[in-house]
This record gives sequence, structure tokens and C-alpha cells, in this order.
Amino acid sequence: MVDSQAISSSLRARLALTLISGAAVLALLLYFAVRNYAVQVAQEGQDSILTASVTSILDAASIRNDVVEVDIPYAAFSMLSTPADDRVFYAIYQDGALLSGYQDLEFYGETGKAIQSNLLRGATVRQVSASRIFIGTDRRTEIQIVLAQTQDAMAETLDRISRNAALIGGGFFVLAVALSFWATSVAMGPLNKLTSSITRRGPQDLSPFKKPVPQEMAPLVNSLNSLMGRLDHSLSQSEDFIAEAAHRVRTPLATVRSYAEATLQRVDKEENREAMRSMIRAIDESSRAAGQLLDHAMITFRADHLERQEIDLVDLVQDLVLRMNPIADMKDLSLVVHGDPVVAYAGDPILLQNAIRNLIDNAMRYGPPDSTIEITLTAALKVQISVRDHGPGFPDPEIKTLTTRFQRGKNAEGSIGSGLGLTIVQDVAAAHGGEIELANLSEGGACVTISL
Repeated sequence: MVDSQAISSSLRARLALTLISGAAVLALLLYFAVRNYAVQVAQEGQDSILTASVTSILDAASIRNDVVEVDIPYAAFSMLSTPADDRVFYAIYQDGALLSGYQDLEFYGETGKAIQSNLLRGATVRQVSASRIFIGTDRRTEIQIVLAQTQDAMAETLDRISRNAALIGGGFFVLAVALSFWATSVAMGPLNKLTSSITRRGPQDLSPFKKPVPQEMAPLVNSLNSLMGRLDHSLSQSEDFIAEAAHRVRTPLATVRSYAEATLQRVDKEENREAMRSMIRAIDESSRAAGQLLDHAMITFRADHLERQEIDLVDLVQDLVLRMNPIADMKDLSLVVHGDPVVAYAGDPILLQNAIRNLIDNAMRYGPPDSTIEITLTAALKVQISVRDHGPGFPDPEIKTLTTRFQRGKNAEGSIGSGLGLTIVQDVAAAHGGEIELANLSEGGACVTISL
């Protein structure tokens, strides 16, 4: 599992946030671009109409008998009519002197050029100035016309355009968000497929990942394949080491024990014989402890590296009983197998054999002489293996803790053991998705059941 503190943030979320942030910026830029363009177009349209209107007024001006006459045509003002009934202001000057109109509407001297919006009588207006030289009999004169119009209609138009631009920008943003999530999913797809492919693998599958991936993921896949290769090599070395260690520990201890037993037969003094018996007992304890420690290490390794095979558990138990019968005969015990004639199961035969051997060994150590150790195999609803003895049973207060490592019951005092037997059985059952149950029988004796 990955430490939650080691996860800084979701790559998907970071990618989506980056795309959405970019979409938000683009939506704002789109809104302002559309609005500014609309302002520019609307302003140019109003300026063109004002210019045409002031030009028509100039065209209507004339000089007769050295008197300037300006007959303002109806069309000059009608073309300025708007749905908002914008007000129109005009001023006519002759050589700088006001002839008609609003005196606070000044001529700026920039003929034919629209002036930036001004403030006139509390209203924002757009104005155009135009002039023309008239030549009379005795003199020449300049007629100057200033025409201005409020911008209420244009403001309404711009508000409507702004709303539409906002809707377009919002729609663009929503579409961009949807596309961002889609693009994020597409971009993360190969990584999710890689994750799913590795997750579906069994613990024993450490083969390289060979499916094609995007170029950006190639370094990750190469590193992952390299890690799995090193892990596979390390696990193989660990398994070989455990097997070699078990052989190298058990063989010398068995040799020392045989020499100690031979020496015991030749020793006459009782204190020397007692010392040899203590030595043999210590060798047995060391041999069993070392063997079970190595077994436990081997089971811990194989639990995540199960090598499942289709096996008949009855054949496996029969073979195990055949090999353990000589030990049982030495203790005047009988090993009997009951249950279904065939119990097929896909499991790790080495682990299952190890677990059942530990159960039988425990039963033989606590079973009284001339009694029977019963091994029952059934496959009704699920595969179950039960081992029953006719000994004193488990101490009731400790029955729930006996599967803990190195935990031994009070009735185990004076007997050889390491406290790992039931732990090994429980680990094997858990590795196969099962469980172990310890029980004391009403008619006497203990029963341990493995459910797979």
C-alpha cells in the first residue's frame, strides 16, 4: 500500500484542473474579444451615420447675396432615429460665430472626424464636426457644423451583445470542461490499463509487461519490468536459501542426535546418562525450532507466491500418513483417514502438506498411547480437513490465542515445541483464502479444522 502522505495529488485532477483553468482564461478572452469587437462595429456604424447626416446638412447649405442659408433636410435627422429615441444636438457656426443650435456644442476643428464620446448636458454623446468654405461676391466664409447624438440605443445593443457573448463564453467553458474530462480520461487510459493489467496478475506472475504503451510511459514500464525482474531473482534466491538452510540445519542436528543416542547406550553412570538425555532433548528442541522457523519463513514466502496445482487431498494425506506411521508406531498411536474418497482442490501442495503434517504432529504429541489420530477430509460445501486426537484438549482460556506466533498453552510445558505449529497452519489456510478453527470435543480430545 502507498502511504497517503506520499500521494501529493491526483494526476487526473491536476491535468483536468490545468485544462479547465486554460478553458476559463480562453472563455474570458473570448467574451472580451467579442464585446470589444461589437463596441467597435457599433461605434463605427453610429459614426458613419453621423458623418452622413452632417454631410447632408452641409450639402443643403448655400450663400445668397452674401447671406448664408442652411435648410436642414428632414433626412439628416431621420436617419439618426433609433428605437431608444436618442436625442440629437446640433450647432451651426459661421466663421466661429453661432448661427443656430446649442452653443455648448463646440466645434473641434477636425473636419469629418468623429470625436471620442463627450459629456453634454448630463448625457454621453458621440459628435462629428464638419466644415465647408463658401465663396460669395465680396468675401469667403466658413460654415462649421457640429452634430451629436446620445448613445442609449447603442448601450442597449451592447448590453444585448454582452449577454450573448457571455452565453457564448459560458457555453464554450462548459464544452471545454467536458472536453477536458474526456481528454483526461483518454490520456489516463493507458495508465489505467497498465494498472489494471498488473493488478489482475497473480503474485507468482513477475513476467515483464510487453503490451504497447505511449512513448511517455515507456520509461515507467521499463523501470517496472526491471523491478519485477530483480524481485523475481530475489524471490528465487530466497526460496533456494530457505531450502538449503533447512537441509544444512536439520542434517547436522540429526547426525548429532544419532551420535548422542549411541553414546547414551554406552554410558553407565546415571548422572552421565541424564546429561546425555538432556543433550538429546536440547537437540530435539533445537531441531524442531529451527525446522519450524524455516518452515514458517518458507510459508511466508510462498503465501504471496502460491504455486497452485490440481491435487487430490486424499492422496496427499495418505502419502503423508504413510511417512509418519513409523513415528506413530513408536508412540503406540494409529493414524486413520476418513471422509470422501476423492477431494480435488487447486492449491499449493507443499504448503498444504506442511500444514497437515504440523496438525498430525501436534495430535501425536498430545494424544495418549494406544489411541487413534483421526484425519477427516470432506468437500461438501467447501473443502475441510479435520485432525482429531483423544488427548487433554486445548486450555479453554487460551484457545483463541494459540495460533499466535510462539504462543504455547500451559499444557505444553515439558514437551518439545516452538509455538509455531498452529501459526503455520493458520498462515497456510489464509494463503488459500480459508481459515482454521480450534475446538474441544465433548467426548474428549481436541479437533483442528482447516476450511479452504
